[in-house]
Amino acid sequence: MMRTSSLGLKVTTMTKTTKMIFISLIVAQALVLHVIEGMIPLPIGIPGAKLGLANIFTIISLYILGFKSTVLVVGLRVVLATMFGGTLSSFLYSISGGFLSLLAMAAVKNIFREKVTIIGVSGAGAVSHNIGQLVVASMIVNNWSVMMYLPVLTFIGIGTGIFIGIAANFIIYHMSKITAVKKISQLKDWEIFRKES
Repeated sequence: MMRTSSLGLKVTTMTKTTKMIFISLIVAQALVLHVIEGMIPLPIGIPGAKLGLANIFTIISLYILGFKSTVLVVGLRVVLATMFGGTLSSFLYSISGGFLSLLAMAAVKNIFREKVTIIGVSGAGAVSHNIGQLVVASMIVNNWSVMMYLPVLTFIGIGTGIFIGIAANFIIYHMSKITAVKKISQLKDWEIFRKES
């Protein structure tokens, strides 16, 4: 019995370690895409218009790791991206847009589980991200006329959301075949930080 219990504890610990490594890889890849995205000039003269490539990994994390672990992924990504070359205002834009986007995607994913695909979830996240950033921008400049950009950014967000959703769906489909990914997706959300008794 002792050997079986010890073996079970070892397997659980290994799975938790694998999940922590997986989270680290997701954050690192999201940061790389964030840097690459900053180098891509967009032919649209609208403030805040971005492709949102890093959100691919937010969606992957949400579907494989769960909501609580994805909160950590988004938080780490925003903080590290700011440390690598951001400003206080960019931090406020990113943190508000990132978490509002995550909440919207999680809500759509759970409430409309059987009616909305990952592409629809991604679209909801893209639109919510723009709303979060515009609200913060309006508060910073103390002028709510900034919200006039919302219709155009919503249109752009739906387009980029579809692209991000398709990319994330493709990656998740192939990642789900990996044994290690199957194991960490079965581990309860947030369980990696729970101490063994």
